[in-house]
Amino acid sequence: MEIWLFLVSAAIGYFLGSISFARIGLKLAGADRDITELSISVEGTDETTPVEIFGANAASMILGAKGGIAIGIMDMLKIGIPMAIFRFFLFPADYYHLVISVAGLMGHNWPIYFGFKGGRGFSVIFGSLVIVDWLGAFTLPVMGTMFGLFVVGNMLVGYVSWLILLIPWLWVRTLDYVYLIYSLFIALLFGISVRPEASAINRYRKEGKLEEYQKGLYDSSPRWRGMRRMQERVNALGRARYVVGLVVLIVIILVFLNVGTLPF
Repeated sequence: MEIWLFLVSAAIGYFLGSISFARIGLKLAGADRDITELSISVEGTDETTPVEIFGANAASMILGAKGGIAIGIMDMLKIGIPMAIFRFFLFPADYYHLVISVAGLMGHNWPIYFGFKGGRGFSVIFGSLVIVDWLGAFTLPVMGTMFGLFVVGNMLVGYVSWLILLIPWLWVRTLDYVYLIYSLFIALLFGISVRPEASAINRYRKEGKLEEYQKGLYDSSPRWRGMRRMQERVNALGRARYVVGLVVLIVIILVFLNVGTLPF
C-alpha cells in the first residue's frame, strides 16, 4: 500500500466515523434530554450508573426502537459507503477499505468533534463486515446470539461473542494475515470502548449487586429489553436448553469447518 493513500484512507474513515448521528438525531427530533444525561438504575436501590457510551443504543433510550434503528443504519452507511467505493471501484486489489473500517471505528468510538466521547461501534462494525464479507455479517451475529443464549446462558456474552468469532471466521475465509490482523484490531477496539460497562459490572460484582445492575441494564433500552425477553424464553425451556445448546455448538463447529475460502 502507498503511504499517502493509507493516510488518506485513515483520515476519511476517522473524520466520517466521528460524525455522531446519535447526537444529530436527538437534536433533529427535538429531544428534551441530552444523551450525556442518561443513566442506568440499579434495581432495588437509589443508585444509578451514568451511560458513558453515546451511540445508537443510547439514543434509543430517548427516541425509542425506531429512532435507534434509524441512527444505527446511518452509522453503518457512514463507513460502509466509503469502504464500498474503495474496495469495489478505486482499489479492489488493496486493503484501503480495511484502513477506513478501523479508522472509522476509532472515530465513532472516540470522535474528535465531541471530546472523544462516542459509542461502542456495533453498527459500524456490522456495516464494515457487510463490505468485507457479507456472509459473515449475517452469520456471525446469529451464531453469537445462539451461543450466548443456549450454550452460556448469558445474553451479555451473546452480545459480544460474535466479535470473537469474527477472528477465526475471517482467517478461515481468507487465509490472509491482513484480515486476521484486521479482525484482532476490531475486537480490541470494541473491547476498549466497553471498558466503562466492564468496570461497572466488576464493581457491582464485588458489591454483590451484579444481578440488580443487570436488571437495570436490561430495562434501559429497547435493544436490551429485547435481549432480556429472548433470554427469559430460553430459560423457560429448563434443562432442554442444554440439549439445544449442544446442537447449537455442533452447528457452529460445522459451519466453521465448511465455510472454507469461499468467494466473497
